[in-house]
Amino acid sequence: MDLYSPLKKFFGFNKFKGLQEQVVKSIVENNNTFVIMPTGGGKSLCYQLPALMSEGTAIVVSPLIALMKNQVDAIRGISEHNGVAHVLNSSLNKTEIAQVKHDISNGITKLLYVAPESLIKEEYVAFLKTQKISFVAIDEAHCISEWGHDFRPEYRNLKHIIKAIDNVPIICLTATATEKVQEDILKTLGISNANKFKASFNRANLFYEVRPKTNDVQKDIIRFVKQRMGKSGIIYCLSRKKVDEVAQVLQVNGIKAVPYHAGLDAKTRVKHQDMFLMEDCDVVVATIAFGMGIDKPDVRFVIHHDIPKSLESYYQETGRAGRDDGEGYCLAFYAYKDIEKLEKFMASKPVAEQEIGHALLQEVVGYAETSMNRRKYLLHYFGEEFDAENGDGAAMDDNSVNPKKKHEAKDDVKLLLEVIKNTLQKYKAKEVVNTIIGKENALLNSHKTHLQPFFGIGKGKSFLYWMALVRQILVVNLIKKEIEQYGVVKLTEKGQEFISNPRSFMMTEDHSYNEESDNSIITNAKSTGGATDEKLVKILKDLRKSVATKQGVPPFAVFQDPSIDDMALKYPITLGELSTVHGVGEGKAKKFGKEFIKLICDYVEENNILRPDDLIVKSTGTNSGLKLFIIQNTDKKIPLEDISQSKGLTMSELIKEMEVIIFSGTKLNIDYCLDDLLDEDQQEEIYDYFMEADSDKIQDALDEFDGDYDDEELRLMRIKFINEVAN
Repeated sequence: MDLYSPLKKFFGFNKFKGLQEQVVKSIVENNNTFVIMPTGGGKSLCYQLPALMSEGTAIVVSPLIALMKNQVDAIRGISEHNGVAHVLNSSLNKTEIAQVKHDISNGITKLLYVAPESLIKEEYVAFLKTQKISFVAIDEAHCISEWGHDFRPEYRNLKHIIKAIDNVPIICLTATATEKVQEDILKTLGISNANKFKASFNRANLFYEVRPKTNDVQKDIIRFVKQRMGKSGIIYCLSRKKVDEVAQVLQVNGIKAVPYHAGLDAKTRVKHQDMFLMEDCDVVVATIAFGMGIDKPDVRFVIHHDIPKSLESYYQETGRAGRDDGEGYCLAFYAYKDIEKLEKFMASKPVAEQEIGHALLQEVVGYAETSMNRRKYLLHYFGEEFDAENGDGAAMDDNSVNPKKKHEAKDDVKLLLEVIKNTLQKYKAKEVVNTIIGKENALLNSHKTHLQPFFGIGKGKSFLYWMALVRQILVVNLIKKEIEQYGVVKLTEKGQEFISNPRSFMMTEDHSYNEESDNSIITNAKSTGGATDEKLVKILKDLRKSVATKQGVPPFAVFQDPSIDDMALKYPITLGELSTVHGVGEGKAKKFGKEFIKLICDYVEENNILRPDDLIVKSTGTNSGLKLFIIQNTDKKIPLEDISQSKGLTMSELIKEMEVIIFSGTKLNIDYCLDDLLDEDQQEEIYDYFMEADSDKIQDALDEFDGDYDDEELRLMRIKFINEVAN
């Protein structure tokens, strides 16, 4: 069968890409066909070409209106007949629907794109029953599976609707599917006999990196983007609020960025998408609502501000980088706190859905915390082997560029495999590890595992250590995850053999992203881009002490420690620059700044220091309205309760906002409310304490007064104190 002349005639290509030829042949020969092909692999041609070659109309089920529109426009561009492709969805009026039906009846329409919701409508089903249908293509087929990263309940019903229309072949296509999802799709559609085609998931030009997410994540992003000025990138956030906030911060810092999420009206969304395509802006900050219909080949970086809910989502979203086979940098910021947040969101869902969600999240944790080759880890998740030494793109990830220490773990691997065997291969990884470290729970006790001689056999090492080892032996195929009861780990033949004949196993220590270790990672990260200058910190502290002595105030009333640290990172040499330092506003800069700036200026010159211009990150001033509101209302002597209620703040949040104002050097007089709280002697006692104290930490004051005053009273008195002595 000649497929090349139609390929040339309709698409102008002389040859097929990857698996396209085999897939097209399977469809043209009327077989059920299942295609797994990464984004950018030429998925749509697989059903467009057979549709154009066959008699009748092919129905294409697709979840996204924007995507359908793009594809219809593209097909219309290669045919002299506009009716060759149509969309049938909720956006059409009666006249347009009549035109679609007319073109189908007259054999003009080769491709009819429908949303699953439209296909359910009885009037459409009744009409399509009377027409010649060539086949049904289901795009984004992972939406069928509850284990897919984008499950849509309306997809579950497709099998019955297709049968009602006509007994035609079904073609499923997806850009990402694990074995579990594949099985689910084939079962649900009743096409277990389908011809399967799976392309490689390896995108060798993409570089993968995971960094710890700290409070300075927005600064890190700005620094990263500024090093790539003029290049296109996408930044994904989980919430609309975060999208708006990050887009604003980027704009304020001179980066051409636009937000994109479902909360914006359709016109704005289209405008922002077009700006990105036409290069009127460099960066789109988006929720996952963005990018499905985008075919921009030169996206140079994809940043995940928040870690996604599954590795499929992550793979899909990073896959938008480097479609032209040029540079593509995939940077994700990870903190376990985000995982806990996502787990909280799940709490309201049905139990079955929660279980799936938790399992998918654990895969994400594994990817983020692993210290092995990230590409190998990712490809293993999609059921693909990868040679981390010589494979295509082998050294393209942070773990390969900065490898972590390895140690011999042969005995631990054997012990782990034996515990899986002795617990009859019925536990998920977490329970296997709980057995090893001897941590009882209801499940283990119900199986009497806690009474076994091997319970607690590895308690000398931590839970995290054993979990890391589980992940590493999974990737080298000593164990596998059961498909039916997803997450239950079983021994493979290779694993059985290891027990009787152990051999060397070099284990790498995983990254630990808990709070304590964060700091060490950050300092290392900063040492490449300027760490806090310890020598300068010491000199600045000496100056602070002498200024404080001269003024007769404690040193912290001049500048707090975090401000000193920040000065030693940014080297501000003008009052304007000094006022961008953490905890220093214009008032404070004017009052104490001159001597500090002069000292830094001389220091920079003497030591030939290259000042980091890009480190001065401007904030969006989103809080300036609130700041003004608080200053005006305290001037009017409005009770603090009323101020906090009118802005929906708790008292503690309001005091926090007031502290930000006062520490940055702006005056704030709250004597009127303190007089209602504390009598003159009490105020004097606390005031004298702060005057003599080494630090202004509230915990120290609470310890000193041993319950005489509460947290709120002390914080308000500290505000009065700073207002009078420092501002």
